[in-house]
Amino acid sequence: MAWKETHVMDERLMFIAEWQAGMKTMAELCREYEVSRKTGYKLINRYAAEGVDGLKDRSHAAHHHPQAVSEAIAAAVVGLRAEHPSWGPKKLKALLERDEPQENWPAESTIGVILDRHGLVRRRSRRRRGAPPPSPLQGVAAANDVWGIDFKGWFRTQDGNRCDPLSLSDLHSRYVLRLQALARPDGDGVWPVVEAAFREFGLPRTIRSDNGPPFASTGAGGLSRLSVKLIKAGVCPERIEPGKPQQNGRHERMHRTLKAETASPPAETLRAQQRRFDTFRRIFNEVRPHEALS
Repeated sequence: MAWKETHVMDERLMFIAEWQAGMKTMAELCREYEVSRKTGYKLINRYAAEGVDGLKDRSHAAHHHPQAVSEAIAAAVVGLRAEHPSWGPKKLKALLERDEPQENWPAESTIGVILDRHGLVRRRSRRRRGAPPPSPLQGVAAANDVWGIDFKGWFRTQDGNRCDPLSLSDLHSRYVLRLQALARPDGDGVWPVVEAAFREFGLPRTIRSDNGPPFASTGAGGLSRLSVKLIKAGVCPERIEPGKPQQNGRHERMHRTLKAETASPPAETLRAQQRRFDTFRRIFNEVRPHEALS
């Protein structure tokens, strides 16, 4: 049985005092204080070596941690996060393993702890989301099945000019086909960008958009001038349900990363903003890991 919990130090001091008095044997003392003879001798040895401090409780934590992350590994994680501030542990681990497969990189949870320890975790409150209803949208099974198109909400560059980022991506490969800063979000500006993507990548079966202009209208069938051009080109325009951005979730998820990495804060001019978009597109397509495709 262990030392009595109420006055541990008092009990231990009394044990030492009675031992020093020599009136009782070790076996008698240990029976009286309900401890083992091993514990009794250990206590006496600690008192002899350290005095009263030797009677205090000691931590049972290991002095050596063989699985502890080295400073070099932690520095590599923090350094990569500095290059990609919006990436989480999953993306960082995937890129580290891809670039240096010979290294024993820590688990995602450990990478998260490293980021948190260095103040690199921004906590967000979780929002409850209802499950989306069954959708009649086209399935995405291969490249060029469905492209997503949308405008990321407009903002002004530091010189006051309006910037409307138009994005076009393949929903199967996640490849960002176009990312263009337009002066105005109308069909006349969108069509040349879309047509150039057709010439480079071929025609998709479907292009998925929301219900806003210039992708849709309040006219017959919701067709706009832009959607009519798509049909004439042999591409089916497809629209998500109003208020259901999750139906174009892969494209919307890319938009969240786009905003964090290119427009917080905006660039000085439209030309500088376009350079940021070009850099983002290259990194997103060629560097950023996409585990969902593995």
